[in-house]
Amino acid sequence: MDPLGAPSQFVDVDSLPSWTDVYEAKHLDSHENSAERAQVNVRSPFPYRKDINAKIILWKGDVALLNCTAIVNTSNESLTDKNPVSESVFMHAGPDLRDELQKLKGCRTGEAKLTKGFNLAARFIIHTVGPKYKSRYRTAAESSLYSCYRNVLQLAKEQAMCSVGFCVINSLKRCYPLEDATHIALRTVRRFLEIHGETLEKVVFAVSELEEATYQKLMPLYFPRSLEEEIQSLPCLPADIGNAEGEPVVPERQIRITEKPGVPDDASDEEGLEADLSFIGSHAFARMEGDVDKQRRLILQGQLSEAALQKQHQRNYNRWLCQARAEDLSDIASLKALYQTGVDNCGRTVMVVVGRNIPVTLIDMEKALLYFIHVMDHIAVKEYVLVYFHTLTNDYNQLDSNFLKKLYDVVDIKYKRNLKALYFVHPSFRSKVSAWFFTTFTVSGLKDKIHYVESLQQLFTAIPPEQIDLPPFVLEYDARVSYFLWQSVLSSVVIVSLPF
Repeated sequence: MDPLGAPSQFVDVDSLPSWTDVYEAKHLDSHENSAERAQVNVRSPFPYRKDINAKIILWKGDVALLNCTAIVNTSNESLTDKNPVSESVFMHAGPDLRDELQKLKGCRTGEAKLTKGFNLAARFIIHTVGPKYKSRYRTAAESSLYSCYRNVLQLAKEQAMCSVGFCVINSLKRCYPLEDATHIALRTVRRFLEIHGETLEKVVFAVSELEEATYQKLMPLYFPRSLEEEIQSLPCLPADIGNAEGEPVVPERQIRITEKPGVPDDASDEEGLEADLSFIGSHAFARMEGDVDKQRRLILQGQLSEAALQKQHQRNYNRWLCQARAEDLSDIASLKALYQTGVDNCGRTVMVVVGRNIPVTLIDMEKALLYFIHVMDHIAVKEYVLVYFHTLTNDYNQLDSNFLKKLYDVVDIKYKRNLKALYFVHPSFRSKVSAWFFTTFTVSGLKDKIHYVESLQQLFTAIPPEQIDLPPFVLEYDARVSYFLWQSVLSSVVIVSLPF
């Protein structure tokens, strides 16, 4: 009740029933005997956890009306999206929210940013941007949506929040299939609560009438409310349930280690110890590599064989790759300087590099190298092309030739073999000279793959426009340059036609 005695429109999360409380089906008691438990040989990767279920609430209603520590608003990268969730949040929060959002200067896809709740019952609003879904880029969309939920939860943990109210982040405008997105949302929250459950007391999924049925159908898979429900839900789990944190798993990026390296899969266990001993010294784990320092000295002296050089290079690259997979590279990813888009006219993957988005003097360039390897390792296994936008770059965006040489030396041979073209868009005279020196005197085999592109129309002859995501400033620059070029052509035509 408000001071005037009128009922409040806001809903207190403590008054809402938890996921366990609304369970009406007949199920096994939590104190069932051990004999009954022993009959279950297979357990779900999301086992029955009463403590986690007590934190979960499924509620049909407007997320903006929740009285909790923070609610989630789904928007676009400029934080000006007009969708039912955002419009309700803006309406109830008041005009001060728009002023606050202007200070944030937008939010990238997959990120989460925090503002005050203003006139809302919630103390904070966590703004996030869900991905646009295209079937050909499904992996990228899954990773971005996972990042949305993960970053919201991480922000709530860092700010010591007690409760978070989630809207459905994948808006209809962005065409993300509701069921696919719900799987990612539920498993990400589940995995986070398994690891950091002590930091949150309540997580509310605020859904519309259209979304409620999907959530009720899938929640038992990730939040079973009894052992019986866990067993019943097990066959319905999708093949991809993510890693230990719920993140989508890309099979091509996984490292596979067999139980007995070097032993054929069909080797019979009946052969016993003798069979195992026959492989000692023949597989990778047992093979001696010799004195590493001596090998390095021989490399410097130019006395190591080509095969040994390649093996040494492969080991070095694998070390970089392992470090790239272990390192937190979210700050580099947020720059949007390297990303995958569609395919060219030959069906080859197109990777985009945006020079203007690389603040060379402000970032750790070694982390930038790690991020390049992390992104490109699975791309470079097949033919691909690079599109480098040199548009509106300045001295702060110029990659040092030493860094480029190091990058060229570190990467695996597949990067160089499968790179079929490098489109250098909007090059300046200085950049052309630098590229010529670099490809002539520093690296070999790259010069013939570089194509200088003066306009986007020229680029579109090799890559269809619908297959490449262009930064807005590139489009604006190209339109401006094309306009002035056309004006100069018209002026020349007029001058030539004048009688003298």
